[in-house]
Amino acid sequence: MSVLSKIFTAIRSGAREAGEAVVDANAVRIFEQEIVDSKKHIKKAKNSLTTVMAEKMQAARKLDAIKNDIAENEQYATKALDQGNEGLALEVAEKISALEVTLGEQQQVHDSCAAHIEKLKGQIHSAERQISENERQLNMIKTTESVHKATSAISDSFVSSGSKIVNAKESLERIKKRQQMREDKLKAAQELNEDNFDQSLQAKLKEAGIVGASSSSANAVLERLRNK
Repeated sequence: MSVLSKIFTAIRSGAREAGEAVVDANAVRIFEQEIVDSKKHIKKAKNSLTTVMAEKMQAARKLDAIKNDIAENEQYATKALDQGNEGLALEVAEKISALEVTLGEQQQVHDSCAAHIEKLKGQIHSAERQISENERQLNMIKTTESVHKATSAISDSFVSSGSKIVNAKESLERIKKRQQMREDKLKAAQELNEDNFDQSLQAKLKEAGIVGASSSSANAVLERLRNK
């Protein structure tokens, strides 16, 4: 295979793949349009059926007319025979024979129309059942497509908002840390105030002579040694 032939083959393959992609992307719309087209064909078939049914009615009327004509001429032939006029009876018999040939031909037309009508009715009925099934399947497909689109939208929204969720979580942690720091500072300030209050109270007690110097001070140690 030449290089040019391979290139043409690759182009045809790419066109086929592109065509299949277009069909897949529009599969639901194509299926729906095919149903619409099927309904149009059914309508045309029904119009054709009414035409054939009308032809059958006309054939039936012609059959009745020919039968009546034959019956009438049979009466004429019988009367001619009764009168002994065989020549006239023979002429009437020839006419009856021709009418019977026409009757046979017309009967074939009538029977052909009847058979065609039954065939068309069966085909139309079968096609209408298939169209109804296709419409039911189309509704299910559309529902499924809607569910898939909704699910996909939710998934895409979750993925796209993933970074926002992370950022929100980080912001929440920062707020919590800032609040904890504020609480720790308040607690530290409270402890510091309590310590200052205790020291101030101790100093006032010492000044009032209620509380003496600590026994562990250097002066206290020297005083204890002198006493010994």
